Amino acid sequence: MARTMSLAKQAIKNYFLKMPFCVSFEVTYRCNARCKHCHLGRQDAPLEEERAHPQKYGELCRELQPVVAQVSGGEPLLRRDLEQIVGALKRPSRAPYIVLTTNGVLLTKKRYLSLKGAGVDEFSLSLDYPDERHDEFRGVPGLFKRIENLIKEINSGKENSITLSCVIQHHNFREIIRMAELARQWKLKMNFSTYTWLRTNNKEFLIPREELAEFKALVKELLDFKRKYKNIYTSDFAFKKTVDFFEKESIPNCRAGERFLVVNPNGSLSPCGLIIQNYLCQKEVKENFLKKIVAVIAILPYVPILKSQ
Repeated sequence: MARTMSLAKQAIKNYFLKMPFCVSFEVTYRCNARCKHCHLGRQDAPLEEERAHPQKYGELCRELQPVVAQVSGGEPLLRRDLEQIVGALKRPSRAPYIVLTTNGVLLTKKRYLSLKGAGVDEFSLSLDYPDERHDEFRGVPGLFKRIENLIKEINSGKENSITLSCVIQHHNFREIIRMAELARQWKLKMNFSTYTWLRTNNKEFLIPREELAEFKALVKELLDFKRKYKNIYTSDFAFKKTVDFFEKESIPNCRAGERFLVVNPNGSLSPCGLIIQNYLCQKEVKENFLKKIVAVIAILPYVPILKSQ
């Protein structure tokens, strides 16, 4: 209860002070997958990158005071000091709520328990298809079965802190009901986000206009599923914005840089993961980015504070 009150108070404070609700600590750009909808993990990615010390991330977290701290990448589990990073962000009984995003390639029950002990509140595990098609899309043979076995192993414990996360795109939107049903079978929550072509400059994964009517019908069915089984975090508003995005290919008045910030691996700041910059502080982001931007294509992830703790 004390933690929930702390998160709520921080959210109210950040709203009035125009501070970020969520800060994504992208602790590495390196990745061990080759996802078709992402620009990271390519063969031409640099072998070396400048990485901040865990203490630096902790200092930035205390400075920015987010409600939610998302630890991501790239693939964050590639960092051997990940537990130290999480520990630097953690503040017992206070914000932030820490979410670790991972493709699951390196996630074992042992590492899950280690990171949970370090302070991770929730693991956001990517899943794009309800079967082995996920392997081909992510470029990792056997990944779906590995995830399925991990879930079964963790489900044998007292508490499962994993949420499945699916990026909706042209080739998987017909599977969203099956995805939600699979999450229910695995006794997990499900979150949906939206593909944006800013990462890859590839519009192949946008849902074409002639298929939008089918997509809207599926979203309506998914909302009915959500109300019935209560295992989908994504808000009705976010689903509406998803439909709008695929219709218009943009969402104006993005709040990235104000309500959402990214910390780059080297400790500098970007407005979001789609517009990588090297600002030194949020004031610099506001002066050099927010005052100049007209529209940015982005759908931000859900905020875990909105769910019961």
